Amino acid sequence: MKRITSGLAAAGIVASVTMAALIASPAQAKQSVAVPTTYPAGMIIIKQSERSLYYTNGDGTAVRYPVAIGKTGKAWRGQTYVEGKFIRPDWSPPEVVSRDHPELPQFIPGGAPNNPMGAAALTLQLDQVAIHGTTIKMRKSVGTAASYGCIRMLNEDVVDLYSRVKVGTPVVSIP
Repeated sequence: MKRITSGLAAAGIVASVTMAALIASPAQAKQSVAVPTTYPAGMIIIKQSERSLYYTNGDGTAVRYPVAIGKTGKAWRGQTYVEGKFIRPDWSPPEVVSRDHPELPQFIPGGAPNNPMGAAALTLQLDQVAIHGTTIKMRKSVGTAASYGCIRMLNEDVVDLYSRVKVGTPVVSIP
């Protein structure tokens, strides 16, 4: 197992990467939908009002996935890009999460059933924000405003998205 430690500890993520972890069931919730052709191929669009994430194909279509967004006061808007890609990352709660949930352990290994990062994480060039999977217990939060700013996906969907994106993929979050 290879340990990745570049600036991710500050984001609450320390990743353990194994390629075997990519093997998962196919995405169940994704849909192919029409989008304006003004969006270039290979862009991630998070539409907060819909609780949806779109990955554009560049031909007027996109793959749409349901997501959980940040709760009131925690959701972010604007532009950024994918800074890193990690399979079954370890997780350490950011300070704000630890403050609100002191019962949480300070470290949860990748693949643990209580690891909130789930099957994969796409870290963003934002402070402590990622697009990531979820735990079985938290699956029902997808489609709501429930996170501390991260974009939470079903594990099968985040694995599908992970296979499509590259480091540097542009990301925009809109109302």
